[in-house]
Amino acid sequence: MDEQLQKPEFLGFGLGLRPDHYSDILDGEPDVDWFEIIAENYMVEGGRPLYNLDRIAERFPLVQHGVSLSIASTAPLNMDYLKDLKALARRIEPKWISDHLCWTGVHGINLHDLLPVPYTEEALDHIVERVKRVQDFLERRITLENVSSYVTFKSSEMTEWEFITELANRADCWLLLDVNNVFVSAFNHGFDPMDFLNGVPPERVVQFHLAGHEHNDTYIIDTHDHDVCDEVWELYAKALKIFGPVSTLLERDDNIPPLEDLEAELRIARDIGAKTLPEIAMAATQ
Repeated sequence: MDEQLQKPEFLGFGLGLRPDHYSDILDGEPDVDWFEIIAENYMVEGGRPLYNLDRIAERFPLVQHGVSLSIASTAPLNMDYLKDLKALARRIEPKWISDHLCWTGVHGINLHDLLPVPYTEEALDHIVERVKRVQDFLERRITLENVSSYVTFKSSEMTEWEFITELANRADCWLLLDVNNVFVSAFNHGFDPMDFLNGVPPERVVQFHLAGHEHNDTYIIDTHDHDVCDEVWELYAKALKIFGPVSTLLERDDNIPPLEDLEAELRIARDIGAKTLPEIAMAATQ
């Protein structure tokens, strides 16, 4: 990627687009600045989902978020998948395309999970090369998200944030910082979440994720089926102070409440942003 490093515009505060809310979005005026779509739900040739997506794209900025790129896998890149991903991007012109720093399958089998990688030089070289190939094919930078994890590898040679930083700089890609995932992994593995936040380059971070999780006393599972907890809100405020105005998205994938409930939760993020950063407070009054 040869173009000068210039972060995408600040989109404000968005929600993950879910079919439960199509009618409320299309028939109303939701208090939402933008939507993030799950790319795989719309990588089809036609039908109602694409019809609704086209109508929403006329009114709101969109971001394209995937779960099947499997960028860290040792399997060959799935070129049919990438062609469909690129076709969708041409259709809706997303502000950026994101996926997860993980592997989701091998030998043609999709395990439908976001599996962690060993933080080694060998893995880093492998993933950097694959990111570059994907970006060349898509003709744009991609954005990679840190995942929640529940195991670590004895072979790791660096921390997660050191690995992510080196990857972003060498592959020249963007980062999606999932604040909830930082909190979950920090609890599960016993590190300070502030070490993670302070170890990631602000110039690479273009998006935040916020979500709920399931706390099981000795471990936390990233479930996206609860409201954001107070500790994650507090970590989000600290992230804003480090990274400045970053497009923020609230995720909900199960136990999905009415749209108005998510709008109310999104307003918490807006309020935290306005209290933390003058730039966001000024934008909210315009």
